[in-house]
Amino acid sequence: MSHKTFYLVLLSLILMTVIVVFSFVFLIPKGKEYRTLRLENKKEVLALSSSTEEKNILQAKLQGLEKKNKKTIKAFKRPFNAYKFIKKYDKEFQDLFVSEMILEDQNGSFKVYEVNATTKIDSPDVFYRFLDNVNHSDWIIGINFPIHFEKSGEMIKSSFTMKVHHFKEVKEEIKKDEEEAKKEGH
Repeated sequence: MSHKTFYLVLLSLILMTVIVVFSFVFLIPKGKEYRTLRLENKKEVLALSSSTEEKNILQAKLQGLEKKNKKTIKAFKRPFNAYKFIKKYDKEFQDLFVSEMILEDQNGSFKVYEVNATTKIDSPDVFYRFLDNVNHSDWIIGINFPIHFEKSGEMIKSSFTMKVHHFKEVKEEIKKDEEEAKKEGH
């Protein structure tokens, strides 16, 4: 064997050793790390697709509920206006007086007003029709008990309190209602 061949074989063995060491020290651990990261990525992609599917289902349910309860949501957004209330229900009563609204509670994103009402009616049936109509009104109104009835000649005087609920974010609608009431002279 010649001297050049010996160096060539020695250099080849050294390079092979370096390649094997490099493979075991750097490439194999990085490959294992890559496989681990790839598995984690698959799990995250599955979780993301599952979450996206669940979100889409919930979004569809929400849109269905919003469509189904559109009137109720609209009623929550409409602020209570005593003038409009009297105008709407005045035809059912002989006299209808609504006292000033008192902000009773401010819970989270809702405001609750307490409204006192005094009426004169000729029979309790009129009042019960009023209660049915309130359930389909433009506002979310709860009539509080007790309701006081008092006979006054041929008429029945009733007084009761109502709680009116609406969202806090209705400033623009309040301004519109105030302007409308001013235009009509009330």
